[in-house]
Amino acid sequence: MLAEQLAASRPLRVKLGIDPTTADIHLGHTVVLEKLREFQQAGHQVVLIVGDFTARVGDPSGRSAQRPMPSPEEIEANAATYQEQAFKLLDRERTEVRFNSEWLRMAPEELLGLLATTTVARLLERDDFQKRMAAGHPVAALELLYPLLQGYDSVAVEADVELGGTDQKFNLLFARDVQASYGRKPQSILTMPILVGTDGTQKMSKSLGNYVGVTDPPQEMFGKLMRLPDEAMPEYFRLLLGAEQPDASPSQAKRELGRRIVARFHDAAAAAEAEAHFDRLFVRHEAPDDIEELDLAALLGEDGDLVHLPRLMAAAFEISSSEARRLLGQGGVKLDGQPIPAGTLDIEPAALEGRVLQVGKRRFRRLRGDA
Repeated sequence: MLAEQLAASRPLRVKLGIDPTTADIHLGHTVVLEKLREFQQAGHQVVLIVGDFTARVGDPSGRSAQRPMPSPEEIEANAATYQEQAFKLLDRERTEVRFNSEWLRMAPEELLGLLATTTVARLLERDDFQKRMAAGHPVAALELLYPLLQGYDSVAVEADVELGGTDQKFNLLFARDVQASYGRKPQSILTMPILVGTDGTQKMSKSLGNYVGVTDPPQEMFGKLMRLPDEAMPEYFRLLLGAEQPDASPSQAKRELGRRIVARFHDAAAAAEAEAHFDRLFVRHEAPDDIEELDLAALLGEDGDLVHLPRLMAAAFEISSSEARRLLGQGGVKLDGQPIPAGTLDIEPAALEGRVLQVGKRRFRRLRGDA
């Protein structure tokens, strides 16, 4: 069907919906956004739907429990950032942005008409619900509404094609049924593979902490990609860059991936500096150039003679005193690159003045005071 639509030589209305449930778009989202850009570059009309209404319902795709519902304030703030981040890939001037609250805040009669287009049995066909019911886990009535609402999006914007991840297949196909119920020609659907997170096992997700955000600072973005498991690299090259993994060592291939991704969302100079920063910290084990300073004056003991290290670390790195004691006991704390002897809890201020306190591989503070 899609081949026939493309052969008809008319601009298609190509839809992608994103619910603003978190503040950031990550690299997993860009797999579909990149395909959307290809349609845009081919002359088709891209319709980006910000699901400010459906975010209040919660997409059950791939979920083993009901999705937590963000507050209206969070949805509004996230919707604004989503657009700006999407335009790192899409042409702002050629993108039709719509909010589905435009048409989903419908009158009761309209909602009843939408509900009448399907059956509960049809909605319960989705695998996610089948698994939850088999395990004795609840399915909220609100979740049953989601595919109906997403399907009505396609009616409202007169979608010819809808894009989504493979986990969206049920919703995309269901939208075809909704369109047909309203006398519209059913859309074609195109699904894209799901990008695995930086842990190499689970779907990229901010809630799992295995994501790379498109607005991450260059150094953080490069560092996250350098921690990617070797076996995940071919997928990253293929889905994010449309290329095969270079015939090089895993380390060099990973550097190439990091440079290209950082340059894509920042620029080439930022990519070069991010790599240099990585080498300073993890290859030569040096402190970074720009280290935040911490004033020692407020951390002196009552007699002003000693600084209590757990208290200092708690202030410097926002960790608990018990966590600081554990790190000190493990020898995981350094001054100017030299481990602080295990069991050391108090140090004279003069021994800290101007030196760099380091916890782990990535956290540094330069200590200043009137010692």
